[in-house]
Amino acid sequence: MSEPILKLTAGNLAALLCARICHDLVSPVGALTAALEVFDDDDNIDMRDDAMELIRLSAGQASAKLQFLRLAFGAGGSAPGIVGTEELKRLTFGVYGSAKATIDWQIKVDGLDKSAARLLLNLVMLAVMSVPRGGDIVVSADVGAEKTSLKLVCTGPKARLDIAVVSTLGGGAPELGFDGRSIQPFYTGMIARESGGEVTAVIDEETVTFAAHVCV
Repeated sequence: MSEPILKLTAGNLAALLCARICHDLVSPVGALTAALEVFDDDDNIDMRDDAMELIRLSAGQASAKLQFLRLAFGAGGSAPGIVGTEELKRLTFGVYGSAKATIDWQIKVDGLDKSAARLLLNLVMLAVMSVPRGGDIVVSADVGAEKTSLKLVCTGPKARLDIAVVSTLGGGAPELGFDGRSIQPFYTGMIARESGGEVTAVIDEETVTFAAHVCV
């Protein structure tokens, strides 16, 4: 018998997702602050070129993450409709293009329904975390008349699939309660369920496979 799906209040869900956004932005914003402090210190004049380069890098990272999270967690614009897959690819590589894992983008369709697009970006986040030492992530999608299917195959040394991720994807609660990290897989599964679909995750030796579908 499957476990009952947990229901979070709108307030708790919003608070936890905000915590996750803050978690993802702390590093680049903190680096910006540190670089700006160099300009305020007259004893570090010789370090200002390095500080400016850090500002450019950190500002770019913060901007890329905000654009990615705006669609992954937010409305990404209020109008319903289709999100171009080239835009989804741009958002993905803007954040994860320099990650240890190589992303092989195999999506051939021109666009995805907004629910499927949001689901895809959240699956990308989970896929990157599943191969922490690098490897290959193959991203594909199939758009049919009644449903859109997504698949991410992640292969790499020390590939991992936390049991808490499997549980929260299915609508369960982590043993120690939700935080800014564990809410993301729960939200991923919620996107699929609210669109009449589901998400599954399995590991076979050094390969983790995420599969999902939403009804259209």
